[in-house]
Amino acid sequence: MKLMFKIFFAVVIAASLPLAASEMKKPAPDFTLKSMTGENVKLSELRGNVVMINFWASWCGPCRQEMPLLDEFYKKYKKLGFVLLGVNVEEDSSKAAGYLKEVPVSFPILYDNTNSVSKLYDVDAMPSTVLVDREGNVRFLHRGYKPGDEKEYKRLMKALMRE
Repeated sequence: MKLMFKIFFAVVIAASLPLAASEMKKPAPDFTLKSMTGENVKLSELRGNVVMINFWASWCGPCRQEMPLLDEFYKKYKKLGFVLLGVNVEEDSSKAAGYLKEVPVSFPILYDNTNSVSKLYDVDAMPSTVLVDREGNVRFLHRGYKPGDEKEYKRLMKALMRE
């Protein structure tokens, strides 16, 4: 519950800041999480693809707003070596499952019930989106979501896919 409280205030603070992706190049921390289908997904096994990791929660309005847009990206670019992982950060994954019944997505949904992966990636705002290049390096981190941010996601994804 303390993490939810911290994330709430981080979202409020992040909402007042101009949003832009932070560029970097550092090895992406590896992780394995259980997916909604029950399978384990390991980040390092996706090397060779451009991977977007989107940290989200069902209670987060901006997360709900961007989920259908992310699904469109996934459908359009998955054949080009693009992988999207939706990482739900709630302790109770049934809330995420309930939301996904209303708004189904085709990309893998992973559960970070203990927030161990969120901590690895310094997630302090909902949603937070990380782009990992084909070599397994974190290249961009984007905190929050406002309409129009998807244009920046698209630009960054395309740049990484061309590398």
